[in-house]
Amino acid sequence: MSVNPNEKPEPGGEEPQAGETAKSPGTRETPAELPAAVPVPVPASAEGGESAPEGALSPPEAPGGAGGGPDGRRRLADALWPPRVTRAQLVVALLLACLGFGLAIQVSSTSEGSALRGARQEDLVRILDELDDRTQRLEDEKARLEKQRSELESSSDQAEEARRQTQEKERQLGILAGTVAAEGPGITLTVTDPVGAVESDMLLDAIQELRAAGAEAIQVDGVRVVANSYFTGGGEDMRIDGTQVTAPYVFKVIGKPEDLEPALNIPGGVVQTLEKEQATATVERSAKIVVDALRPAKRPDYARSSSP
Repeated sequence: MSVNPNEKPEPGGEEPQAGETAKSPGTRETPAELPAAVPVPVPASAEGGESAPEGALSPPEAPGGAGGGPDGRRRLADALWPPRVTRAQLVVALLLACLGFGLAIQVSSTSEGSALRGARQEDLVRILDELDDRTQRLEDEKARLEKQRSELESSSDQAEEARRQTQEKERQLGILAGTVAAEGPGITLTVTDPVGAVESDMLLDAIQELRAAGAEAIQVDGVRVVANSYFTGGGEDMRIDGTQVTAPYVFKVIGKPEDLEPALNIPGGVVQTLEKEQATATVERSAKIVVDALRPAKRPDYARSSSP
C-alpha cells in the first residue's frame, strides 16, 4: 500500500519516530538493541607489509590448515621421535639407577641379617664358633693337599709314593660313597615322633646341617646316607632310598662332635623345628661311632677313566 506524503495523519495518531517501525496505527515497537562492535586488530603486515609488533596475537589458523593436517601431524611426530635426550636427563637417570641399586643391596643385607637379629648372645657366639671351625677345616684340607704335593715332589720313589696316596684316596672316597665301613668320633642323634608329624624334608634338613658341619659318614636306621640319597614320605611311611624306616630315627654321624652338635641347636635349626612339630631330638656325643651300613658299588655304564 502506498503512502501519500501530503496526506495528514488522522487525529489521535502519532508519527513514527526515528528508529521505530510503523505496523499499525496507534501501536509502537521498540527495536532490539544492536551489539556493540568489537574492533578487530589488523596485523601491520596486512596493511603495509611490516611485521607485527612483539606480543601481538596472530589470528588462529583455519581448521584443516597446516596446523591440523598431515603436515602438522608429521611435524608433531618428528618432534617426538626419535626422543632427544639431554645431558641433564642422562645424569638424572644414572643417579636414579645408582639409588635403586643401593636400595636393593640394603634390603638384601637387611633380610639376611633379620634371622640373627633376635638371637641370643650365646647363640651368636656358637654360630661364630661354627664358622671359625669350618674355616679351620678348609685350612687343614689345604695344608694336607700341599703336604701330599711336597711328598710327591721330594720322594725318591715317586711311583711308590703316588701308589700309596692313591690307595689312601680310594679309602677316603669309599667312605664317602658308602662302600666302606667307617668308625671315629661323632654324635648320635635320636628323633622321636609320637604324633607322626615328622616329614621327610625335616630329616633331609638334618642331613644337610650335619654335612655342612663336617659330617664324613652318616647312617640312619641301618641305611647308609650318601650324596645321592633321597627321602620320601612321612610319618609311618618314611623312606630313605626306597627303604622304609620307622621312628625313633637314629642318626649315627662321624665327625667332630664340637662342630656337629652346635649345628643342630642353632636358632631356628633342626632341633627347634622338630620341637614345633611335637617331636623331640636328643644329641649324644661319643668318642667312637661305628657306621657299618654299606651300599653296593655300582660300575658306571658310560663313564671311563681318562688317565692312561
